[in-house]
Amino acid sequence: MDRFNDLIKIIDEYVWGLPLIILIMACGILLTVRLGFLQVRKLGKALKYMVSNEESVNGEVSSFAALCTALSATVGTGNIVGVATAVATGGPGALFWMEVAAFFGMATKYAEGLLAVKYRIKDENGSILGGPFYYIENGLGKKWKWLAKLFAIFGLLAGLMGIGTITQINGITSAANNFFDPESKHTISVLGMDYTITTILAGALITLLTALIVIGGIKRIATVSEIVVPAMILAYVGCCLLIIFLHVTEIPSAVALIVKEAFGARPIAGGLAGTALMMTSMKKGVARGIFSNEAGLGSAPIAAAAAKTNEPVRQGLVTMTGTFIDTIVVCTMTGLAIIISGSHNKPELQGVMITMDAFDYGLPFSEKISSFILMACLSVFAFTTILGWNYYSERCLSYLTGANARITKAYKWIYIAAVFVGPYLTVEAVWNMADIFNGLMALPNVIAIIMLSGVVASETKDYLTRLKEGKVKE
Repeated sequence: MDRFNDLIKIIDEYVWGLPLIILIMACGILLTVRLGFLQVRKLGKALKYMVSNEESVNGEVSSFAALCTALSATVGTGNIVGVATAVATGGPGALFWMEVAAFFGMATKYAEGLLAVKYRIKDENGSILGGPFYYIENGLGKKWKWLAKLFAIFGLLAGLMGIGTITQINGITSAANNFFDPESKHTISVLGMDYTITTILAGALITLLTALIVIGGIKRIATVSEIVVPAMILAYVGCCLLIIFLHVTEIPSAVALIVKEAFGARPIAGGLAGTALMMTSMKKGVARGIFSNEAGLGSAPIAAAAAKTNEPVRQGLVTMTGTFIDTIVVCTMTGLAIIISGSHNKPELQGVMITMDAFDYGLPFSEKISSFILMACLSVFAFTTILGWNYYSERCLSYLTGANARITKAYKWIYIAAVFVGPYLTVEAVWNMADIFNGLMALPNVIAIIMLSGVVASETKDYLTRLKEGKVKE
C-alpha cells in the first residue's frame, strides 16, 4: 500500500506541475482581459440574476436550481478539508493563491456557463444535454470530438474515483468518527483491517441516502440542493464569521502572514528557499482552489446547461457566482479561522482535524458543541457534493455511450458502491487521486475554452448591448 501511495503522489506531482497551473491561470487571465474584468463590473448583476429566474420554456430546472446543483457539487470537503490541507502543507500563503485562482476562475466559470447554454442540445426524449463535450464538439467542430471524449472519460473517472465519491464519504466518516469515537475504542475487523463502528455506520447511512436520491435524477437532486445548499452555506459562514468577530484584533497579522508567505517571505526563508516556499504555496493554493470551486474543470457547465434560460450570457453570470460564493466567501472564512487559531502549525493534526481544532479554539461553545457543528456542516457539504457529481459523471457516461439507459442505470449502482467503499481508503491516497483526475479533466476543457474565447467575448458584447438598449428583460 505504501508503494501505491508513493506512486499516486508522484503522478499527482506531474499532473499538477507548473504547466497545468500556468494553463489554467492563463485561461482565466485571458478571459478577464478580453471581457474587461467582467467578474468585477457585473458581479452585482450576477448576484441579482442568481435569485431572479428568467421566464423561459427552454431548460429543465430554474437558473437558481442549476446554480444550487453546481454549488452542491462544489461546496464540499474542499472548503473544509481541502483548505486545511492546503494551508497545512503549503503554508498560510496558499490561501492567497486560492483567492487569486478564484478571481480569475470567475471569468473561466462565466465562460463555461455561457458556452454550456449556447451549445446545448435536446435529445429525442426532450431532455437537455450540455457541457464541455457539447461545446467542444459543436463549438470547435467534429474533428475535435476526440477531445470531447477525452474530457468525458476523465470526468467519469473524477466522479467515480475522485472528487465525487471517495473524498466526500471519507471526509464524512472521518468527521463522524472524530466526534463520536475520537480514540477509536470501538472497532470491528473488516478484511484484516480495524475500523470503528462509527465509520461503518456512517458510511452505510450515507450510502443509503445517496441511493434514495440519485435514482431520481437531476430534478430530485436539484430539489434537495435548492433547500439544503443555501441553508448549509449560511450556517457554516455564520460560524466562521463568529470566530473572526471574536478574534478581530488578530485579523491584520493573519492577513500580513498570508501575503508574506504567498511570496516566500518567511523570515527563515531566503533565495532558493523562499522561491521553493512560494512555489509550494502557489501549487497547493491553486490545486486546492480548483478542487474547491471547480473553475476550469468543466463540471459546473453540465448543470448550467439544464437551466431554464434563453440567454447564454445571463446563465454565464449566474454560474460565475458559484466561484465567488465557494472560494471568495466560504474558503476565505475557513482559511482565516485556521490561521487565526494556529491549527495549521500542529503536525499531529491532518485533514478535518485541523479545521475542527480551529472551531474548538474560536467558537464560544464547549469543545463538544463546536466539534458537532463542524461535523454536521462537513457531512452536509460532502453529501450534496456526492449528489451533484453523480449527475455530472452520469452525463459524461451518457455522452460516451449515446445515452444508453441500461448502462446509465447500472452506473448508478456502481457509483453508490464507490461511496460505500470510500471510508476504507487512506486519506492521502484519496486526495492525491482526486487531484490527478481533476487535473486531467481540466486539461481538455481549458484548451477548448481558450479556443472559444472569441465566441465568449462576442456573445457577451452582443448581450450587454441589447441589455443597454432595453431589448432584454432582466
